[in-house]
Amino acid sequence: MKTPLSIAAFLIALPYAVPALGQQANMTFFVTSAGPGKGADLGGLAGADKHCQSLAQSAGAGGKTWHAYLSTQGDGAVNARDRIGKGPWQNAKGVVIATGVDDLHSANNKLNKENDLSEKGEPINGRGDTPNRHDILTGSTPDGRAFPADKDMTCKNYTSSTQGTVMVGHSDRQGLRDDDPSRSWNSSHPSRGPDGGCSQNDLKSTGGDGLLYCFAAN
Repeated sequence: MKTPLSIAAFLIALPYAVPALGQQANMTFFVTSAGPGKGADLGGLAGADKHCQSLAQSAGAGGKTWHAYLSTQGDGAVNARDRIGKGPWQNAKGVVIATGVDDLHSANNKLNKENDLSEKGEPINGRGDTPNRHDILTGSTPDGRAFPADKDMTCKNYTSSTQGTVMVGHSDRQGLRDDDPSRSWNSSHPSRGPDGGCSQNDLKSTGGDGLLYCFAAN
């Protein structure tokens, strides 16, 4: 007659034993908890999307098609805003961070340190934290579009871990100054550093870690 007791004990423990993957399965936006590890060399857009998809899968949200919020430059330039679907998007805790593309690129979005959660539902270290990881790779203008091709702002379309620069945004909407670039989630400043601007070391030196914004595009 031990079986009923064992079942009862299991049912009591179940809410604590199962992670909150049910809620994360509904998420349509997250900041990557880690980058691929090669600085801004993401393997191009395809490699970046694959990284988003893999992390989403690990969190129980792999049933959607995930794209990294990145723009490219040059022939066939791609705008980040055009590759992330129509929204609305919500984080791992169910908070809607934007209702659509225009809302995402307006002052009304809910992107900030509290809401810019990883696929695990965890906040990303920002200004004042050690280490600061708030620089998120975007390669984009404030309205989510590609830069002209005359100056590299994408580390050679995310294939270089040496020379070049990549535009980053601040996930916590904070910077060294109280101005629009410092508060920008997607277009705060270009990367820089001792190795040329695109290495993992360069990204870490200015408050980043090669992290990405990921959106469910379907």
